[in-house]
Amino acid sequence: MWNQACSQSPGGMTCHKAGISKRATLQILPCTVSQLLSASQVSNDTFTMCHWELNQVSLVGIIRGFAPFVTNVQYSVDDMTGPPLSVRQWVDTQDCAQTLLSPGTYVKVTGSLRSFNGQRSLLAMDIRCIKDLNEITSHMLEVVQAHMQLFGKAFDVNMNPTTVPQSGRVLSHGGGGGGHPEGVLPNGLSTIQGQVLHVIRRFSVGVGISLRDLKIQLDHLSIRDIRDSLAFLVNEGHVFTTIDDHHFKSSDH
Repeated sequence: MWNQACSQSPGGMTCHKAGISKRATLQILPCTVSQLLSASQVSNDTFTMCHWELNQVSLVGIIRGFAPFVTNVQYSVDDMTGPPLSVRQWVDTQDCAQTLLSPGTYVKVTGSLRSFNGQRSLLAMDIRCIKDLNEITSHMLEVVQAHMQLFGKAFDVNMNPTTVPQSGRVLSHGGGGGGHPEGVLPNGLSTIQGQVLHVIRRFSVGVGISLRDLKIQLDHLSIRDIRDSLAFLVNEGHVFTTIDDHHFKSSDH
């Protein structure tokens, strides 16, 4: 039998700039699958993100499948930011009381990024089962915070950066959110953007509100105005996506 790895490891990591010995402020860097797949590869065991070398990283996702071998188990972990990532966990061949993690289980993985024959995978030091789904949202917030802290930038799940000035306010790189055809509110949002944010705040529980339900609540607005407003609100840090690119929650809830 295979053991279900639900205990938390005390392991740590140092994240240092490539070529320079420097300890980072975070021991384990929270990441998404898309960010790990986009990281620059220096060698089979060395990857960098914005010129910083990655040691240990953490990932939250759902197990889609597994393949047991004599010395290890290979899981397919999906966080819906990219294709599922292969996660390899070594097992104790002397332990006869070990069980596999089942598909559909949400897990938090801590490990190191590796590459073999051009395929990237995560070598897991620890896999912990997630029982509270709020940890999924919490992890995504940690991803944003960690990258702002280390690189002075915030990244979306596809590693598109938005700069963070000294004030800490995230600036948009790209078009606005539908313009200001109906005037500007005191918080700097257009009337349409304010309406979209108001509805998202009302439904900022669990995984948030879906784009479909948002359109139902704002049936007087066109889907284009809603999408434009969402893009603006996400870029400005008022709103963030949760389980996928079509579910939203307010940043102040």
